[in-house]
Amino acid sequence: MLEKRVIGRTDIIDFPELRITNVRAKVDTGAYTSAIHCYKIQAVKGKITFYLPAHRGEQHQKFTTEKFELKAIKNSFGQTEMRYVIKTKVVLFGKTYKTEFSLADREQMRYPVLLGRKLLRNRFLVDVTLENVSYSQKVLQEATHNLPELLTKT
Repeated sequence: MLEKRVIGRTDIIDFPELRITNVRAKVDTGAYTSAIHCYKIQAVKGKITFYLPAHRGEQHQKFTTEKFELKAIKNSFGQTEMRYVIKTKVVLFGKTYKTEFSLADREQMRYPVLLGRKLLRNRFLVDVTLENVSYSQKVLQEATHNLPELLTKT
């Protein structure tokens, strides 16, 4: 059996296929499917187009894909709504996972990303007293990787 990683109630994650890094995410064991904030979602002729918000001073990004599904998703109020769902890669603890994300308007929410049970199951244990465990490991690894270079400059 694979050892499960301990993840906190929040983290900061990367989406390599969407070309965005350091995105704030909330771990939500009440949500089955993960969700990502986007807007201007349009379906035309077997394709969907959506925009991801500007990130750290960059321009907002437009994405188009033919690989999507329309699924019934329960929102935070328990109401079922139809949402477009894409599969994309997310990086946690230096490992890349391909998982589903529903496209949702999360403008009014504190976190642009929710990580749901479908991603968490059989991979992670949630400790709600912790935050940003994966991100802290990433920062430490980057600092350790750059340490020899920093030491030779002094």
